[in-house]
Amino acid sequence: MNILRIDSSARYTDSVGRDLSTQLIERLKSSDTATIVQRDLGAGVSILDEATVGAAFTPAEERSADQVAALAQGQVMIDELKAADAVVIAMPIYNFSAPAALKAWADLIARVGETFQYTETGPVGLVEDRPTYVIVTSGGVPISSPMDWATGWLQQFLAFIGITNVTVVEAGQLNTNPESAVGAARQAVAELALA
Repeated sequence: MNILRIDSSARYTDSVGRDLSTQLIERLKSSDTATIVQRDLGAGVSILDEATVGAAFTPAEERSADQVAALAQGQVMIDELKAADAVVIAMPIYNFSAPAALKAWADLIARVGETFQYTETGPVGLVEDRPTYVIVTSGGVPISSPMDWATGWLQQFLAFIGITNVTVVEAGQLNTNPESAVGAARQAVAELALA
């Protein structure tokens, strides 16, 4: 089994999302031979720029060496996603939305002809569906409330590229009652019916 772990928190110490991801991955692993690929967006990710956009819209056979280099980080992340049997994404809510690093990841992997294509009836995702688990944490924002612009956005983005088998694990309002929120999230992970 190949599991892609995507962390997007700026925090390492006392990160609830990182801890819950570790717990979930231990449950997902079917054996000691499972491969875990970690993409730590908190350590840095490129921001979409004009060179990258231009390279993405240039046919592959016509790309210059500089254009190939501009797409390299995104290509690695696309390949990681496509190779995964399951995906675990830890997403804190920052200022009502997703961390900038997670949005940057989405910008880099949303590539026409690679992860989606345009058709007469609209865009179609090209990433094969797979079990995807999104661990959402928040300090004060109630998850899935009108103030939460992150959870719905990520589910919409994943559906756009073809991933609809998404399970959300909530650890919300950690600044109000952290023990209860973390306990409920840990219990939810323990009770997940794994696909």
